Amino acid sequence: MNPAIIALIGFAIWTIFLGIGVISIRTFKVLKGEKKSNEFPSGVEHGSSFYWRLNRAHVNCVENLPIFATLVLIGAFVGVLDSTFALVAKVILGARLVQTVAHLSSGSEIAVNIRFTAFVTQYGSFLSLIWQILHNSGMI
Repeated sequence: MNPAIIALIGFAIWTIFLGIGVISIRTFKVLKGEKKSNEFPSGVEHGSSFYWRLNRAHVNCVENLPIFATLVLIGAFVGVLDSTFALVAKVILGARLVQTVAHLSSGSEIAVNIRFTAFVTQYGSFLSLIWQILHNSGMI
């Protein structure tokens, strides 16, 4: 299997893993009677600092997974999954993992700077994949 596809699968697994974390904390709170099932408002900060960072990290993955998936699948469809494309896909997954770990670690200035650097790395890499797709398929 192509490493770009494997990186995409890894990104999806990571997103699911974070979602399970959010679900687990919410379920535990409801079962302990600390919260009602409708006391987790979307988009409004609630819960512990760690829980909220986990929630946001999960949402960040959900927001970016479709972009990554679209690019990798288009790359596969037009036949440009070469070693450079695969390397950039691996960089995206690595940057996502770094961003998440920094996000979960704290809200400190250094953690935010690491998150931002990883975020910019992902978006620069998305642009690289777009360029590779367009260039290698003869569109530019």
